[in-house]
Amino acid sequence: MKKVFCILLFLLFVCSFAANGAAKDVYQITVQGVIGPPIAQFIVESLKKATDADAEALLVLLDTPGGLDTSMREIIKAIMDSKIPVIVYVYPQGARAASAGSIILLAAHVAAMAPGTNAGAAHPVSIGKDEKPDKVMMKKVVQDAEAYAKSIAKKRDRNVDWAGKAVTQSVSATAEDALRMHVIDLVANTVDDLLTKINGKTVEVGDKKVTLKTKGAKPKELEISFKYRFLSTISDPNVAYILMMLGFYGILFEIYSPGAIFPGVIGGICIILAFYAFSAIPISFAGLGLILLGIIFFILEIKVVSHGALSLAGVISLILGSVMLIDLPSEWLSISWMSILVVVGVTVLFFVGVLSYAVKAQLSRVRTGVEGLIGEEGVAKTDVREKGKVYVHGELWNAQSEEPIGEGERVIVTEVKGMIIKVKKERG
Repeated sequence: MKKVFCILLFLLFVCSFAANGAAKDVYQITVQGVIGPPIAQFIVESLKKATDADAEALLVLLDTPGGLDTSMREIIKAIMDSKIPVIVYVYPQGARAASAGSIILLAAHVAAMAPGTNAGAAHPVSIGKDEKPDKVMMKKVVQDAEAYAKSIAKKRDRNVDWAGKAVTQSVSATAEDALRMHVIDLVANTVDDLLTKINGKTVEVGDKKVTLKTKGAKPKELEISFKYRFLSTISDPNVAYILMMLGFYGILFEIYSPGAIFPGVIGGICIILAFYAFSAIPISFAGLGLILLGIIFFILEIKVVSHGALSLAGVISLILGSVMLIDLPSEWLSISWMSILVVVGVTVLFFVGVLSYAVKAQLSRVRTGVEGLIGEEGVAKTDVREKGKVYVHGELWNAQSEEPIGEGERVIVTEVKGMIIKVKKERG
């Protein structure tokens, strides 16, 4: 009997060890910055990788000021359709899940925050790319966003009333307040602390219940690829704005200095990248028109004597257009004043300096080859009428003149015909 008992204990130990050894991985990603198309694609792709690897869960470390409604909904749809649990953790301390981030937090199977973090303020800021919403339309947008947030909170059995107020009244909550109001499931100091606390927690994933086994798990980090880092960077309004202006500069320089090639190529690439960013960020065509008008004013200043009036008009148009360009009243999806002032200053220098030099060089008379002789001064080496010799530009030329010119007199070249030049007397 004793032997049988020992064997059973040994088998129990082996089974327990095998079960622990077969523990699934917890995949982890870090999401920082504005929620836009590149970040949405990264999260969706990471969730697919974790699902294909049969991971225990996907852990999202979130720190965002918010983002675009379309990108937020794409992420939430992926979470709702996920076949594995998604844990959203507002981390590290000092981080936030504001605006779109707070709705994503509500949608998670497990919602957690670190001490010193906050979530909320999910009032919608725009309806689209073409025009600003009127009061009636904005009311409909807010109502739609409120219903969406409440439905997600209800689905996850979280505070529906708070979810609605986060949209309609832009309320926000600290980690401790969010836990007390049942907006989140727990507060954890670190990732290890979080994984320990949620171990054994049962969550609803699709149509089934899943019990999390995360104690002692070492998260497997999925790094954001260069592709998504690059696309996320250029989607920043400040970067997109600078790329657009660099594109204009490059193309204009190529127009006024044909054959340079490099400025035109770089300008074209910058314009295309800027248009990619603006395809996701609502822009004002009135703002874009004012920027183009400002550039036209600077071009005219080079060719028309306005005593600075056109340059002043260009600066004003450029500043107004830059302020109006991004059609979103939000500090994290707008162009900073520092970027605007730098771009305006560089633009003035570009047109007054570089481009004006290129234009003047293009319009100045030729100083090389045969055509470069026209306007040059010389000395008659013989009497000149229908024929004669003159010394011009270090060379002796056959010359003709419509007036008699004596030997030794100063002459000016007026025309070049083959190897014969026409000259006239230099008038003192």
